[in-house]
Amino acid sequence: MQTIFAGTRNIYTMSKRAVVLAGGVGTRLKPYTVVLPKPLMPIGDYPILEVIIRQLAHQGFTHITLAVNHQAEILKAFFGDGKKWRVRIDYSMETKPMSTVAPLSLVSDLPENFLLMNGDLLTDFDLSGFVDRHVKEGRLFTIAASRRRQLIDYGVLQIDSSHRLTGFSEKPQMEYLVSMGVYAVNRRVLNFVPRDSKYGFDDLMKDLLGKNEPVAVEPYEGYWLDIGRPDDYMRAVEEFEYRRHQLLPSND
Repeated sequence: MQTIFAGTRNIYTMSKRAVVLAGGVGTRLKPYTVVLPKPLMPIGDYPILEVIIRQLAHQGFTHITLAVNHQAEILKAFFGDGKKWRVRIDYSMETKPMSTVAPLSLVSDLPENFLLMNGDLLTDFDLSGFVDRHVKEGRLFTIAASRRRQLIDYGVLQIDSSHRLTGFSEKPQMEYLVSMGVYAVNRRVLNFVPRDSKYGFDDLMKDLLGKNEPVAVEPYEGYWLDIGRPDDYMRAVEEFEYRRHQLLPSND
């Protein structure tokens, strides 16, 4: 299993910027999120967002902007200015739900290239190297992707135009790539983002494809878990302890 901290000898040579989306209501994770915002749901000893911040800090990200909305004051009280993790943390406050990409329009000091990621995922992905490759290749937008396999619990029929059977598969598996909620972004993307409007990842992808703008995809075969539903959260809690060495710096 790949570890995010292996082969990162140059991670401190260049400071990096990250924007972490932490403003969601966490509807799918109710009833857990009735009291706590989703990024503060505990995974082992830490809230999930603290795990992410520790990873980012260890990999050379020196400035982290949290895009917040729902229960923003609780998040600000917990993370403060980031000194505890030796990073600078500031906040971009939404006054209304803006989805996953529009919050970037509220951040006035974005560098030419930066990391954008969801604040509710658990992964051992090399975030620093991901941004380095994006910059080196001069990309506009890069998506980290995880390969998923889904078993279809039925016999699948293939037919022709006359409804004659042409093929049959008993409980086949489908394989596909899904977005991990981790993106390396060039600031030029902001030219596509409307101001003061709800605009998500799906909207951006449709616009970039429609304008024939290049979008890179990096498949990743390592550990990734989106903590969006109660069963995903319980899985994360169960797996965190024996994956701790993969997910946190060695001194944590």
